[in-house]
Amino acid sequence: MTPGNNGASTPEDDDPFGYLYADGQANGAQPPSGGGYGYPNSVNRVRAVGTRQYGQQPQNAQTAPYGQVPQQQGGYNQPNAHYAAPETLPGGAPTTQQQMAGGGGGRGGRGPNTKGLLIGAIAVVAAVVIGIGVAMLGGEKDKDNPDDQAGTAPTQSQNAKPSPSPSKGEQSEVELPKTDAKALRLGPGVSTASDIKGSKADGGVYVTGFNHVGATVTWTVDGIKKAGSYRLYVRYGIPGVDANATLVVNGKPQDRPLNMENFGGTPKGDWEKGWKETWSNVILTKGTNTIEVACNEGNQCDANLDQLWLQR
Repeated sequence: MTPGNNGASTPEDDDPFGYLYADGQANGAQPPSGGGYGYPNSVNRVRAVGTRQYGQQPQNAQTAPYGQVPQQQGGYNQPNAHYAAPETLPGGAPTTQQQMAGGGGGRGGRGPNTKGLLIGAIAVVAAVVIGIGVAMLGGEKDKDNPDDQAGTAPTQSQNAKPSPSPSKGEQSEVELPKTDAKALRLGPGVSTASDIKGSKADGGVYVTGFNHVGATVTWTVDGIKKAGSYRLYVRYGIPGVDANATLVVNGKPQDRPLNMENFGGTPKGDWEKGWKETWSNVILTKGTNTIEVACNEGNQCDANLDQLWLQR
């Protein structure tokens, strides 16, 4: 049907703005006057507020004047006798809203979402446990890796700085030279002896008479494959009193003396228990080098010398 022929039967067929369009004007649509719609014979379904009813209206119900709110009947959650939802009237739109089922709480509402809270708490605990596990695995890895641990410094050394670890190529080189008292070239007033026990040199022989200025022992080192820094070790014996000497490498005196302290606190006068080791860094050239231990002015040289050797 068209609004111009038979008229609109329901509000859904009416167009309040039909007079604005060409097809509406062709069908005789006029601007609304008196509350009607834009097409001719349109339905005027305007009702005064409070005239719709929900179910049966009680006998004592009163219709409030226009613009005033009618007195509520019934208690909480009870239908209002003066109000009827559009969907309850003939031709009204169906409603899709459904009453919420099952809820906790004294007023029919839903209670707190305890299931969601429980799931969230479990997720937090799981994340903490995973983090602790990862940290423990990382700690075990560091513990098992010897490269991450600091090495211990030598207890009897002149230089407290740690020496670099040799590479695989250096470890495969021929063993570095080593000598003892009988292979050293002795200076004036210096001799060898073997009456004090504890010497590690061949036959228990050690250098004695090194306790005066001008005393020297010289070691000619052959077979240095590569120039660079080496560590010179010296085994010495003292009578419980600190001593020192001057190192001369390839004719050049070292600025720092060779330290021969009484490490460990050996009793004074006990030569037999006074055997100790010390070391100092030296710079050597490729091939042959000379290393001299000398008692110069300012040195305290009351010591016996047993062995000398090199390390990278």
